[in-house]
Amino acid sequence: MSTIESPASITITRPDDWHLHLRDGAAMASVLPHTARQFARAIVMPNLKPPVTTAALATEYRARILAALPQGMAFEPLMTLYLTDNTEPDEIRRARDTGFIHGVKLYPAGATTNSAAGVTDLKKCYKTLEVMQELDMPLLTHGEVTDQHIDLFDREAVFIERVMRPLRRDFPELPIVFEHITTKDAAEYVAEAEGPIAATITAHHLLYNRNEIFRGGIRPHYYCLPVLKREEHRLALVTAATSGDERFFLGTDSAPHAVHTKESSCGCAGCYTALHAMELYATAFEQAGALDKLEAFASLNGPAFYGLPVNEGTITLARETWSLPATVPMGEHDLVPLNAGEQIGWKML
Repeated sequence: MSTIESPASITITRPDDWHLHLRDGAAMASVLPHTARQFARAIVMPNLKPPVTTAALATEYRARILAALPQGMAFEPLMTLYLTDNTEPDEIRRARDTGFIHGVKLYPAGATTNSAAGVTDLKKCYKTLEVMQELDMPLLTHGEVTDQHIDLFDREAVFIERVMRPLRRDFPELPIVFEHITTKDAAEYVAEAEGPIAATITAHHLLYNRNEIFRGGIRPHYYCLPVLKREEHRLALVTAATSGDERFFLGTDSAPHAVHTKESSCGCAGCYTALHAMELYATAFEQAGALDKLEAFASLNGPAFYGLPVNEGTITLARETWSLPATVPMGEHDLVPLNAGEQIGWKML
């Protein structure tokens, strides 16, 4: 349980981020310290260009992350593979043998950033999924269908019916993480489902509904995929995250994009929250009157699902108002964090 030292602060076991985009090269070196300052570990997404499709590529990417980690910072990247129509079952065996690849990511082709090489038909992957089930290798799902005739705001609910239910019927023992859920439909599905399934929830989906994208004009730095939804869905996510149900845990989906790629005629999707992730989650849990539930959500439930030990050490969040910067460096460019230039009422010490 959390140790509430005073009304002014909260101390919890050091948390993990179970869904993170780090990019690569100079951009990765710029943003990595933001995550490592708060989180002991993170599930690192494989949607680079080209994608991380093999254990060998994951090994090389992990080495680059560790090389970019500032001296004195302790952080463990938990690697993933990018599932394609052609991923071989033996690649899953090689991944499991590394000891540091902890999941395989399902991107429906065209669903989000750098997903063009994703899966076109999940049945093409069934032999690979059989081996994943056998080896207890989690499947991490971007839970949206990509049919253009389906309304953007309905794609997660349709994914449950078209993909998730048949998938779990055919592979009942396959561990699945329904990542960055955004709807009441998904929260209720995970809470009611049997077997090895869990879900991550972002801070921005706990704090904001879709009105935030259009408040005062179009605000591209609040545009992400899956997109923010109606207020009833936000409230359902808050209920799930603060329920104490161990199936729900923290995943920021923090996604760094240079300013010019967001503020353009066809801006890309993704919110950058790694700079102040735990402060945002503390804000959301405080608003729900559930600060005592933050530790389980941030620090305990994820390790339990992935079969990893709980972290040693703690972090402390204090009630302190501070202003977020307008921009932060991202390699040779800048990026705009969520809530840029605004004040936030919690600060990690």
